[in-house]
Amino acid sequence: MQVAKMIFFSAVLAWRHARDDPRRALRLAVRLALRAAPARTRPRLAKWTKPTPKSNETHALEELLTTPRAAAPPRAAAERVRGPLTMPEHGEGPPHTERQPTRVLHFVTNALPATQAGYTVRTQRIVCAQRELGLEPHVVTRLGYPLAQGIGDARAEVAVDGIPYHRLLPWLPARGPVREIRKAADLAGHLVERLRPSVLHAASNHLNAAVALELRDRYGVPVAYEVRGFLEDSWLSRDPARTESDEFYRLTREVETARMRAADLVVTLGEAMREEIESRGVDNVLVVPNAVDDSFLEPLPDGAKLRAELGIAPGDVVVGLTSTFYGFEGIATLIEAAALRRDFTLLLVGDGPERPALERRAAELGVPAVFTGRVPVDQVRRYQAVLDVFAVPRTADRVCRLVTPLKPLEAMAGAIPVIASDVRALREIIEPGVTGTLTVPEDPEAWANCLDQLIYSPKTRGEIGQAGREWVAQYRTWRAVTARYLDRYREIASTAS
Repeated sequence: MQVAKMIFFSAVLAWRHARDDPRRALRLAVRLALRAAPARTRPRLAKWTKPTPKSNETHALEELLTTPRAAAPPRAAAERVRGPLTMPEHGEGPPHTERQPTRVLHFVTNALPATQAGYTVRTQRIVCAQRELGLEPHVVTRLGYPLAQGIGDARAEVAVDGIPYHRLLPWLPARGPVREIRKAADLAGHLVERLRPSVLHAASNHLNAAVALELRDRYGVPVAYEVRGFLEDSWLSRDPARTESDEFYRLTREVETARMRAADLVVTLGEAMREEIESRGVDNVLVVPNAVDDSFLEPLPDGAKLRAELGIAPGDVVVGLTSTFYGFEGIATLIEAAALRRDFTLLLVGDGPERPALERRAAELGVPAVFTGRVPVDQVRRYQAVLDVFAVPRTADRVCRLVTPLKPLEAMAGAIPVIASDVRALREIIEPGVTGTLTVPEDPEAWANCLDQLIYSPKTRGEIGQAGREWVAQYRTWRAVTARYLDRYREIASTAS
């Protein structure tokens, strides 16, 4: 009876907040029901959680490419949301009480506290830094989130460290991606009229950009689109059977490019990404790289207690990482390198689809490896304190060559020496032999040889770790990189006035 009730109420939520896809709605309902189901019934329920066929997604992309956005409403609608376009100067603190700060409305896919990931952490760090610089940021999550992801939290607004996060929760699902975008814009339009933002700031992916662009058409508020990754390349790297000639890859690239070209400003994470975006005919690109909170520059806590809890001997050298376990992260290469040396312990913090295969491989090779699973964000530094070397063994896939990850910066801030694959995106943050070590991607022997130099030279580890920390402190704090937004915000806001 309990399971039946759970399925019933879950189905109501799923039908209200899922896309126009009956099977997907049923999957969402069953996902919630699985939490309450007895173990013996879970295998029968789990069969309904399989993904939607890719053909449906391809059709949706075609619709997004061929359907024009809605026409803008009368000028009066835009005038209702015109707020002050004042921008704080660089280094200026929060405004005086008589001055209204510039409001920025961010549009994101998912967010804290419901979702913990590098994407959500970047969002939170940016908006907190913007607040310190005198802006007033608000965040809006995608239509139906988090209910449509099977997370039973129906609050319309939550606050994370004082930052308001608004949720767009419709009573009925939209019929198709274009109507979904317009429905999201309808709901977000109430926020635009109430908050009177000067800038709409959408973060990947193209659906968030489309909602912001729809609101620009309605209200005349300029749009910045922050490209945090290339959706088509991430998809390709997770499915080896696919190629760049696949229709889904091509259409995704076209949709993303169209949104970049339509935005008033495009923001991205690194120089390699900037060049890729400009090669698609996009100008006015701003690089705001990943960075760290100032707290990461503080000394690491004592790792002795956690090391003992994990069963790691006090004198063991520990090499590891914190990551989501996808194939392109290259963790298998690190395990193979450990099998060649057998003189250090691996600490692998995180979870993901590759984890079972990685655990099996480590067991087959007899590699001493500790898999912790996912840990809370506020516990990451405890696990970093156990490490002697932080590894970033990313593959040579296109997505790894272009996109710079956040995790190695956090390790560098803690003065942990970093060894990483020699791909362009990682060369943007690591100077070989100075702020870190680079080696050949997907080559266990090369990794084993480079690790040999670090393991047997504590002095080298200390020098590299300290140099990395100093570089991060100077160039890669959120306070420093977020200041880059101000001039460009001011530019596009004044152009729209």
